Amino acid sequence: QVQLVESGGGLVQPGGSLRLSCAASGSIFSINAMGWYRQAPGKERELVATITSGGNTKYADSVKERFTISRDNAKNTVYLQMNSLKPEDTAVYYCNALLPSGVYEYEYWGQGTQVTVSS
Repeated sequence: QVQLVESGGGLVQPGGSLRLSCAASGSIFSINAMGWYRQAPGKERELVATITSGGNTKYADSVKERFTISRDNAKNTVYLQMNSLKPEDTAVYYCNALLPSGVYEYEYWGQGTQVTVSS
């Protein structure tokens, strides 16, 4: 079993910053891509950022230049540094990890952490 545990969410004013963390634990030999997704009320879950085991990153256009994803492979942890936060960034943020198993790849999700941007 693999578990993803997020932390770091909360309430922040517009223009502020937050740093999310997600630690993977359990039966882990390696992790392929890790990422962050978010879901705002009444909207579908959307990709925020992903990072491969080699460090290649991808961002949603709406967060480029403001958010930075990074990971510590030794700790099986992924981070999301969020700067210049806007009210439209308000959502539940979910951590995602893709783990290889033979020719297959299994997807795991965290429980989510609330980020609220409001004055």
